[in-house]
Amino acid sequence: MIRQASNGLGIWRLVVLAVGTFVLGVDGFVLPGLLPHIATDLSVSVATAGQLTTAFAVAYAVGSPIIATVTGQLDRRIVIGAGMVAFLAGMVLQAAGPSYAMVLIGRVVAALGAAAFQANAFAVAGVLSRPERRARSFAVIGAGSSLASVLGVPFGLLVGQWLGWRGAMWTIAALAAVAAVLAGAALPSVTLPATSLRSRVSVLVNPRILILLVVSALVLAPLYLVTAYAAAVVGVSTSADSAILVALLVFGAGFFTGNRLVGRFADRFGSLATLTAALAITICATSALSAVQHWFLPTLVALFTLGLVGSFLFIPQQNRVFVAGGDLAAVALSLNGSMNYVGTAVGAVLGGVVLSTAGALWLAPAAAIVAAIVLGITWLTATERRAATSAAAAMTSP
Repeated sequence: MIRQASNGLGIWRLVVLAVGTFVLGVDGFVLPGLLPHIATDLSVSVATAGQLTTAFAVAYAVGSPIIATVTGQLDRRIVIGAGMVAFLAGMVLQAAGPSYAMVLIGRVVAALGAAAFQANAFAVAGVLSRPERRARSFAVIGAGSSLASVLGVPFGLLVGQWLGWRGAMWTIAALAAVAAVLAGAALPSVTLPATSLRSRVSVLVNPRILILLVVSALVLAPLYLVTAYAAAVVGVSTSADSAILVALLVFGAGFFTGNRLVGRFADRFGSLATLTAALAITICATSALSAVQHWFLPTLVALFTLGLVGSFLFIPQQNRVFVAGGDLAAVALSLNGSMNYVGTAVGAVLGGVVLSTAGALWLAPAAAIVAAIVLGITWLTATERRAATSAAAAMTSP
């Protein structure tokens, strides 16, 4: 049984949660632009530094269902606030860490905090929102990430240029402190139905949910294959210090625009149609990027397009999983968050391999191939499509 201290979240409480995703988004979007500086300072290669993204993603994916189980009977307000505090601690470890190993540990701690915050934020919003507005509620919380890509990225990179990459980490830690206070003070008391780890794992027995989680584990891989190494992609066309700042700002503007549109598109046209269209556009954008990467301005256009479809790869798939989850929707959504970060890790690992073995020019073609594979898997396994076909056949049969 769901227990809450107020009637729903309301827009302003969704905005409080969006502040938290803004902070997490600043961290995620700024890191790719700081990789060359991190690599130099820690005496590792850029590809190795890129595995900090992989470590974050893996820790999030593994930690999310465990944290959700351990904290199952706790007030979600406490879990969300504590998650942001843990994220803050991880950022401090990164900012002060003298070695790559210590910074890596900081990424893991930050990821566990992010898992506690973000998975519960979306779960609470999903449970308390009306079905016809659920995708829009998800989009409001996700708007924090898109705003981070527009405002947080240039701010973080400028701080990184002025104070070094560690200064950027300290700044994110300060923002996390503000987000933790807001979450603890403004969110309602909400207790969701407690479920055991066994119950969570049992969700995987459901073939429909299992297939959807596999798609969730793949759908973001082509995007992160490119964006995790944005500095290397842009470096093909220009060596200007401001290039990565401009590129990430353009990508963020696209991401922000997409976030403003995705909720309405998914609610109106359906999540499957929205997702498959986004994957098709991703194929086109990465293919175009592979052809124009030697020129800076066309590269920016391609990155804007990738940013535009970024939210369209995330929100509709999240809504598909929530609907398929039924009575265990909150559980399925938590596992979906883990799978999203598996996809992030897969993309970052593949990008690191491509960058190390073939060079930056092959990142975009590799992403196009991966996106085509994911599109095929998504379409062929879509239970909604088979259900619609069966319903149409039933209506036409005598």
